[in-house]
Amino acid sequence: MSFPNIPNVTPNISVDRDDVINLLLASIAFEELGLAHIINAEGEKIQFSLGTLPGSPRHRSLEEILKVNENVQDTISTIIKKELILDSKLKHVIDIIKEERKHHHRPY
Repeated sequence: MSFPNIPNVTPNISVDRDDVINLLLASIAFEELGLAHIINAEGEKIQFSLGTLPGSPRHRSLEEILKVNENVQDTISTIIKKELILDSKLKHVIDIIKEERKHHHRPY
């Protein structure tokens, strides 16, 4: 068996400071959108377990409902951690924008 032949790829990518800022802001926005979808799915999971979502069975044991609740709490806890990271990332981007203003005196 031989090793794959990987070509030497050296792409020329040119982005300026404004492009970087816009890409960072877009990445934060897309991550927030993904988290919003996860939160919505967790809400639907609770509705399903309680039988309030159309098509969901109406009879769940308390043990089953508590298990779903525990699972949702774990997911929300993870989302909160991710939100803290995104908040920090956004603050860093804002600092970059403020520094940009100081050095270039451009109105934003």
